[in-house]
Amino acid sequence: MLISRSVPCRVLATSVLLVLLVVTGCSQQITVTAKVIVPPDTPDTSIIYIAGNTSALGDWNPGRVRMTKVDLAWSFRFEVPKGQAVEFKITRGSWSNQAIYRQDEIPDNFRLIPNRDTAVEIRPLSWQDLKKTEGGGITGVVRYHRGLQGAGLNYARDVIVWLPPGYAKERNKRYPVLYMHDGQNIIDPSTSFIGYDWHMDEVADSLIKAGAIEEIIIVGISNSPDRTPEYSDTRLGRNYASFVVHTLKPLIDSTYRTKPDAANTAVMGSSMGGLISFLFSWWYPDVFSKAGCLSSAFLVDDKKTLEEVRDYNGSRKNIRIYMDCGTVDLEAQLRPGSEEMGKILEEKGYKRGPEFDYFRDEGAVHNERAWANRVWRPLTFLFGKQ
Repeated sequence: MLISRSVPCRVLATSVLLVLLVVTGCSQQITVTAKVIVPPDTPDTSIIYIAGNTSALGDWNPGRVRMTKVDLAWSFRFEVPKGQAVEFKITRGSWSNQAIYRQDEIPDNFRLIPNRDTAVEIRPLSWQDLKKTEGGGITGVVRYHRGLQGAGLNYARDVIVWLPPGYAKERNKRYPVLYMHDGQNIIDPSTSFIGYDWHMDEVADSLIKAGAIEEIIIVGISNSPDRTPEYSDTRLGRNYASFVVHTLKPLIDSTYRTKPDAANTAVMGSSMGGLISFLFSWWYPDVFSKAGCLSSAFLVDDKKTLEEVRDYNGSRKNIRIYMDCGTVDLEAQLRPGSEEMGKILEEKGYKRGPEFDYFRDEGAVHNERAWANRVWRPLTFLFGKQ
């Protein structure tokens, strides 16, 4: 339920009780005041936090920005540039106990694009841990490889491996493998940075059981504090790629029943993860013949990757590429890069349809929920049964 009076900004929010109150006056820096009326089942010792997409909101750290308690309410005031989209959630310190507004539903982010000072009043139904709202949990069998080290990398990382439904039964069968970046966000909602994962396990399980795709193994590689340089064409990016090719892939191929050849090995990610997925296939086409590039950041570094592909005159790389992008806010800024890459690939002789595909997701924003909604598309393109 959304109640508003003379709404001072464009509002995109979940179906919750949210009251927007006008505060007069406009400036280049907009003041937003968030007030949370806590539900009756809130434990007395609780501390309420706000986590969002700006440094003032903790850069999505669920336990960094503490709100101020006033009677039965908690409030927090922050500033944002006029017209800039701001997203946030309310927690009690972690994504496993975030505020919920409907039973059995992990909410989307609150999204505001304020044009004048604004006050937001939020009334949660309860908290995720109290209502046992798991956001889907984990479907199927997963295994973990923790603290893997890579030459030239500053941080170790954890890896989660999802096994297809027939893996334990068909002991002589081997499987294609999909490597994914930001692995903590793809399967387990308790580790996803907004408490909502890609649902790779549920989607892959459903597509496999429907006979729409091959049975595959999914390998999720957690990111590190060096995410941006590791996911781009930098020294760390090259070292990260080398780690996956020369350390992680041999581990996976020796531990699980994989089909290790390039034709059965794919890579996928979103945003900077989409960029590095493309680069993996471009740098190592003999290892990764397929790449899923969602909401890719092809425009970073003065279009370095776009120009590299445009200027390439070597032998044709035997790769298949899926690309997509939304249309709202950051997605609108990223979309021209994906569309330009599509044009470059066509100029290089790649045929749209069998060799690369591009999907424009109208109205989609830049987050895990949006990628979860359309991840069936790259899965079908990369592993669909012929």
